[in-house]
Amino acid sequence: MKEPALSPVSLPPTSSPRPLRFLIIGAGSRGTAYARAVTTATQGSIHAVAEPHSFKRRHLGRSYIWGEHGSPQDGQEFPNWRSWLQWELQRRESNNDPRVGVDGVFICTLDSTHVEILHAIAPLRLHILCEKPLALSLNDCLSVYRALTPNLSTSIFSIGHVLRYSPHNILLRKLLLLDRVIGDIVSLEHTEPVGFWHFSHSYVRGNWRRETPHGDGSLLTKSCHDIDFIMWLLSSPPTDTETTPHHPRTITSSGSLTQFRKARKPPAAGDATNCLSCPAERDCVYSAVRIYNDMHAATGDLDWPVNIVCEDIEDVITPPRKDKDTPLTPESIHLAQSHLLARLGENYPSTTTTTTTASETIHSRPWYGRCVYESDNTVCDDQTVTITWDGEAPKTALFHMIAPTEKQCERRGRIYGTLGEISYDSRTITIYSFQTRETTAITVPKRPPEEEKAHGGGDYGLARSFVDAVDAVVNKGFGVREAQRRFVGCDLEEAVRSHAVVFAAEEARREEKVVKWREWWTEKTGGLL
Repeated sequence: MKEPALSPVSLPPTSSPRPLRFLIIGAGSRGTAYARAVTTATQGSIHAVAEPHSFKRRHLGRSYIWGEHGSPQDGQEFPNWRSWLQWELQRRESNNDPRVGVDGVFICTLDSTHVEILHAIAPLRLHILCEKPLALSLNDCLSVYRALTPNLSTSIFSIGHVLRYSPHNILLRKLLLLDRVIGDIVSLEHTEPVGFWHFSHSYVRGNWRRETPHGDGSLLTKSCHDIDFIMWLLSSPPTDTETTPHHPRTITSSGSLTQFRKARKPPAAGDATNCLSCPAERDCVYSAVRIYNDMHAATGDLDWPVNIVCEDIEDVITPPRKDKDTPLTPESIHLAQSHLLARLGENYPSTTTTTTTASETIHSRPWYGRCVYESDNTVCDDQTVTITWDGEAPKTALFHMIAPTEKQCERRGRIYGTLGEISYDSRTITIYSFQTRETTAITVPKRPPEEEKAHGGGDYGLARSFVDAVDAVVNKGFGVREAQRRFVGCDLEEAVRSHAVVFAAEEARREEKVVKWREWWTEKTGGLL
């Protein structure tokens, strides 16, 4: 019988016999977020970084490894993950002392690179936390499962599904599955409002704007968090039972690209393809100048999303800023704006005049000043997924991902049960009891500001659970299986199955059909899982 998946818990702070050291592969926003969480909220430390972009690599190193005035030692800085892998293999040949290398790896690179990295480092048997998604196709997810299965008795594995680890969601799950405050769950409605300009930033102009060759788009790259959240609530067993997961019966989905296409381009924009040369720019809600400059850089805010458009934005300001709390001078703001606007001015010709090779080049990088109605984006900006379960506890889940919203990733929902209903947003959980006809509102205590803005504490919760699991294995005598269940609360098989639900939903959307989960899963996995 499969052991139940437990909710993540944290060990109390203790002094570990051996300090834990981790490598960050990919020093972008996610790598930096995990480096910050590990450094400030766990007993582990970041020991090395592998990143091709020199500014991002050195910025993470100065911030979390060798310090502002220090310099990297041998084995702490690498221009890419392959260089680190070669160094690590040579190190193991000459000196296999575990105190010299790293205990675990955070994989925080672009989605398309995860599979190759995981296959390459699997023989090292290190503890691994991989940012979501695990892979861009079910076949690749299964190949990762095969590669890592030999390690499951020796190494912790975690996936970056941060919604499982926020205090708000941990409490919500406890109320539903352990306290059973609304009895049996009958139906769930969950919405992710992406945010109008956030969607344009990441999914129209940014790296995640195009479907993969398998036809998977924003549901995988943005909302696999939400599908996993639903499966965690409705499929994963409660922590105090010895039952198998409650697998879905059917999955359906519908969605399309409704807004960000040429047919919706304002007539006043004419032939303009870039915001800096558009006569309608001042009246456009998706103006790149308004979003990146007016809303952010002009106010001295050079964090996300400005530092995504210009990774080296902090390097161009004068004088250099010692910390994030030091206000920028007017001169520095002006320099930052000039640098930003130069980047936003980058453009490409209309796709009707480009060659195939040029189109591939265009698709390979973001264009943050590009007109949202003239972009090469292909992913859905409005999509729903319906999942049903049968058996002794039949239930239904409806998920809605929507782009044009005021709220930005502030998820909300309502869950209907046999004894009451629960509504939730990113801060409050409200319970209505059919028996007492009373409403109880629970406000989850705020985390420190740095944690709060990191997925409501989810980034920190995930980092803590992973490091705690590694610490339990390395220093406290836990078996890997026990530490995986107790601290991570999710194993590799559950992570693959969660991704599979996304792929099944996308197949249902593309082919306009109902996916029958049991038959589909058996056919796709060939009995592997």
